[in-house]
Amino acid sequence: MKAVIPAAGLGTRFIPASKAQPKEMLPVVDKPVIQYVIEEAVAAGINDILIITGRGKRSIEDHFDKAIELEQLLRNENKDDQLKEVQKISNMADIHFVRQKEQKGLGHAIYCARKHVGNEPFAVMLGDTINIADVPLTKQLMNAYEKYQCSIIAIEKVPREKVVNYGIIDGEKIEDNIYKINNLVEKPSVEEAPSTLGITGTYVLTPEIFKCIERTKPGVSGEIQLTDAMKILLEEQSIYGLTFEGKRYDIGNKLDWFKANIELTLKREEFAEPMKAYLKRLLND
Repeated sequence: MKAVIPAAGLGTRFIPASKAQPKEMLPVVDKPVIQYVIEEAVAAGINDILIITGRGKRSIEDHFDKAIELEQLLRNENKDDQLKEVQKISNMADIHFVRQKEQKGLGHAIYCARKHVGNEPFAVMLGDTINIADVPLTKQLMNAYEKYQCSIIAIEKVPREKVVNYGIIDGEKIEDNIYKINNLVEKPSVEEAPSTLGITGTYVLTPEIFKCIERTKPGVSGEIQLTDAMKILLEEQSIYGLTFEGKRYDIGNKLDWFKANIELTLKREEFAEPMKAYLKRLLND
């Protein structure tokens, strides 16, 4: 299975940090956000990855490219651990890039991958979302796809007041963590939301989604929404939702980015105890 990672957005909520660098390259602990996404794909068994980029995103390509001069410097200075880390980044998977030349929404970004994907199911992973789980979330979706042989999307319960920020599903529970979806609503009002099960941004989709995107009309903002395309797909084939086991970090705004840095630092063995001691001192002060 191939993975498609949309990373063409302008990241306006991170201005000024995102003025000259992609928000996907913002560091969380000691790695850029998008590296966590690639590592999840690889851990799920995916080694063919297409990143959808745009203007000003060249640093993403550079990060996953081979850095000959840096490798030589580290080799000369006998910094073997750092050398292995740098080499690991460029050797993780076969990573390809294509540009979304106009900002026309997530649906259009996915459509840019149609030639690379071909006629097979594929994973979609947002370039600014970190999922931490014993079994990678993408692998959980792939396992569910093997069982149901149709599109599977990751969902989670969200606070009622936050449904306005999500695509929300209307569905019926058929297993402990599986819902058969009847309808999808993009960013409904609190009163109109059919549930509190929000779409989190990780998917396994069938290739028929591309024809559905072609039939999707742009929304009020002129963007083609993936949720709208999935509603068309739902008329032709089943779609299921999976409530996954694990923790999601949506690096969509500055406060969540701060929280992700703190929580993921505490998960790192070499940093956990010093960070806990620092936070205790800080709170006591």
